[in-house]
Amino acid sequence: MKDYLKINPADNVAVAINPLTAGATVNVGGEDITLISDIPAGHKFALRDIAEGENVIKYGFPIGHARHAVARGAFLDHNDIKTNLEGQLDYSDIHIKNDHVPAPGSALKGEERTFRGYVRPDGQVGIRNEIWVIPTVGCVNGIMKQIVDRLNAETGAEGVDGIFGFPHNYGCSQLGGDHENTKKILRDMVHHPNAGGILVVGLGCENNQPKVFEEFCGDYDRDRVKFMVCQEIEGDEVEEGVKILRGLYENARKFTRTTVPASKLRIGLKCGGSDGFSGITANPLLGEFSDWLCDREGGTTVLTEVPEMFGAETILMERCADNKLLGETISLINNFKQYFLSHGEPVGENPSPGNKAGGISTLEEKALGCTQKSGKSPVFGVLEYGERIHNHGLNLLSAPGNDLVASTALAAAGCQMVLFTTGRGTPFGTFVPTMKVSTNSNLARRKPTWIDFNAGELVEDKTMEAMLEEFIDYVLRVADGEYVNSEKSGIHEISIFKNGVTL
Repeated sequence: MKDYLKINPADNVAVAINPLTAGATVNVGGEDITLISDIPAGHKFALRDIAEGENVIKYGFPIGHARHAVARGAFLDHNDIKTNLEGQLDYSDIHIKNDHVPAPGSALKGEERTFRGYVRPDGQVGIRNEIWVIPTVGCVNGIMKQIVDRLNAETGAEGVDGIFGFPHNYGCSQLGGDHENTKKILRDMVHHPNAGGILVVGLGCENNQPKVFEEFCGDYDRDRVKFMVCQEIEGDEVEEGVKILRGLYENARKFTRTTVPASKLRIGLKCGGSDGFSGITANPLLGEFSDWLCDREGGTTVLTEVPEMFGAETILMERCADNKLLGETISLINNFKQYFLSHGEPVGENPSPGNKAGGISTLEEKALGCTQKSGKSPVFGVLEYGERIHNHGLNLLSAPGNDLVASTALAAAGCQMVLFTTGRGTPFGTFVPTMKVSTNSNLARRKPTWIDFNAGELVEDKTMEAMLEEFIDYVLRVADGEYVNSEKSGIHEISIFKNGVTL
């Protein structure tokens, strides 16, 4: 195992895999370099003298420019590198690379992979058979909890994968886009195939009027989804809610797992608590998995957290399947930049304190690692926030970088599972199985109740081919019903994107 890595031949920095000590000599590309600083694991050191204002190159692309002259063998972090990012661009010089793009699944050779899922009457496939209680407004969160607790106490959730409620603060005192965001996410949950039964609980006087929301949901499975308005119930609304939920529970218990092709999988791709290994281990692993699922099996993956595409967006633009998608991707990027600018915020100040401590210095560096989760597949879909998947293959989804907001948006788009890479660690989970993939083995050892799969072995002489096979097998086992750690811990949460005024 090497103690350092030069990722791309064009790079003028390398990354320490293990901590390196000042005075040590490393041989990079046949050239001896004496380190003049201690280099923490995951952090960068200069392979040659870098002048003030000169671009720092990692992954073969600029990740910003040097704030001051940096000597060969020196340590570089966010104090030494400044972003090159700016506001909206017209991207008029960007063109798609392929005139003919193979359809998802066209690379399939031999037998397709399968998993055992729950086929719903509308043809969607779930990987869980859960009972959900969804409030239209935060005012009924307490009622929702009592209903869920009562049925759990009565049944122990026997015969289903769990009975859960999803509190949130919204559904009233919201205007415009915020109100629509709430309606869209809750509507998407109503249609999600991971639930075998859903009770929507409303109050009756909220902005998100239950009857209007029911119409907004469109055509839905009336055996699987029921509505209750608390102000219209004579007497004990909790008892009435439990009565309705008992019926949904008995109906859900009738669903059984059936063998279906892997092409039915819709997988969200997300990272958080990233570090200097994210773009070297876990994110490339997800990229290989995404290519396998989309190109070979004809399945679907969704990449989001648009602010963490800034600085690597042209890579995604060039991979669009057609010019219409190119235009939509340009709008996706510029609209989110405008969101930042409209609040008087810069577009390039995304790396968190944890990112910086882990070795990420600029948003470009973060983005070049982040977008590797999408592999090399063509982009076949661009989704607005709250929009549901309608194309197989790789999709891009408009959502912020916030872990729970973005993961909720991925699940709402129709993803049955979210793959979440992390170098710092996090215990959270959204309303679908949220699999944590560690970027380094130390985190996997320290947090075995958080981390589900360790990609850190990729810098410990394990080949990508071997790890990809292990990872595919594990993802399919989770699709078959094996619980991830956040599920074992009982963590099931949602968070809805908010931008505007609260009344």
